[in-house]
Amino acid sequence: MLEAVPSPWLVPFDGSFDPGRLATLARREDESKKELKRRLKGYVRELAELQRKLYADDRFSLLLIFQAMDAAGKDGTIRAVLSGVNPAGCEVYSFKQPSAEELDHDFLWRSAKRLPQRGRIGVFNRSYYEEVLVVRVHPEYLEGQRLPWVARSGGEIWQQRFDSIRDHELHLARNGTIILKFWLNVSREEQRRRFLARIEDPEKNWKFSTADVRERGHWDKYMAAYREALAETSRPWAPWYAIPADDKPWMRVAVAEIVVATLRSLPLSYPAVGEQTRAEFARMRSMLEGEGG
Repeated sequence: MLEAVPSPWLVPFDGSFDPGRLATLARREDESKKELKRRLKGYVRELAELQRKLYADDRFSLLLIFQAMDAAGKDGTIRAVLSGVNPAGCEVYSFKQPSAEELDHDFLWRSAKRLPQRGRIGVFNRSYYEEVLVVRVHPEYLEGQRLPWVARSGGEIWQQRFDSIRDHELHLARNGTIILKFWLNVSREEQRRRFLARIEDPEKNWKFSTADVRERGHWDKYMAAYREALAETSRPWAPWYAIPADDKPWMRVAVAEIVVATLRSLPLSYPAVGEQTRAEFARMRSMLEGEGG
């Protein structure tokens, strides 16, 4: 199975993760915006080639999961990193408030339907992790899920859900799904600045919701929920990367670098053509050349 590529932002597998110790800004002084743009362009170009090889190889799929506080830059990062890939081989899903039908199934059901098939890239903009993040901060949401037993089991429900997520991701990894999970770690102050920019710029008003500001009041609870969720579910076959997100150009390069390095590490190859097929190719070539032009 996958071995996570090394990175300063890799969440440890031993449960020792502490977001309070992490930087939210990591750009070096010698990394200009122009240099970051050049590096991102190179990764985008290489990712496009790796996607073609992933599709042709047809043994692995790639699942990218993005979680973050509001205004951290999930949409822009997904758009920038995947700007060069063939849309036919990539699907992006945003998971919002669950529907009545989704609430009538287990919490993994709606995302399991959207998993990428072999040879393809799937992107989850938010995911089943909302069930141990938002729902943990707002446990009243459990009432709408009509759970028969675990809703009355107190804090055990979160450990049960961590168990389910770990089992689910291990099953996927054993069957060829490469899972990379990114937490875009934006600071509370940077989020405030971005919210103000959305209010002040008419072209960004549509991005702003008053509910986003209300959720800021639960910041400490969200950080505690992220701490436990990432510590409980970062594994070598399904690693979390806590990416500093106060600088968007730098953040996008950091994500692209990890995605490209992971695909490079896979034994991807274009299918070899057998002797019989080569002979048939030669016959077809003779026929086509004989038609003239």
